[in-house]
Amino acid sequence: MSKRYDLLLRLLLVGETGVGKTCLLCKYINQDFISAHISTIGIDFKMKTLQINDRVVKVQIWDTAGQERFESITKQFYRRAQGVLLVYDMSSRSSFEAIPKWLAHVEQFCKEDVSVMLLGNKCDREDIRQVTTKEASQFAKEHGIMFSETSAKSSSNLEKAFLDMCTDIIESQEQQAAESRSSISLDEDSSHFDSHSDSSQLLSDGGRKRCC
Repeated sequence: MSKRYDLLLRLLLVGETGVGKTCLLCKYINQDFISAHISTIGIDFKMKTLQINDRVVKVQIWDTAGQERFESITKQFYRRAQGVLLVYDMSSRSSFEAIPKWLAHVEQFCKEDVSVMLLGNKCDREDIRQVTTKEASQFAKEHGIMFSETSAKSSSNLEKAFLDMCTDIIESQEQQAAESRSSISLDEDSSHFDSHSDSSQLLSDGGRKRCC
């Protein structure tokens, strides 16, 4: 069967257990909200197809377990990811304070060009907020990553967060492709110039030899 998409993107959801990674994924893919907390065992994934800039994009989203005993399993997926969402619960201070650990995993195991977003979940629980938008936004700015707040329960900003992530990956790939084409073009021009110079030098040397 011929593929029915133009691009395949792999995204990775990481963060402490209980921040709502599975809830975010189920709401985004199936519009289902899971009120009870169910821990992911190891890793799970779901697929969604998007239309971005006249391209059919298949998005493969990996949902990882937050418990330490599963970290050795989930680390192998970092390398394959083109985008990573660092998820914390904005009503849980400790989940936000753990973000540097997850960011360190990204820096250690992911490719250099990976797109990263800090994602604050459960923004519908404003009455028990423990992490301010300003604080999280400043953290993201200091580390050069994207930032968004969302809610798996209300779907607030959910579609936009994933769309922004996918768009950033695509734009980065297009920029790299353009730079690669430009580099190849410059190399070809340089090679042509060097070849012309060598030919001129041979003719010049030959002329001198004939004079002798």
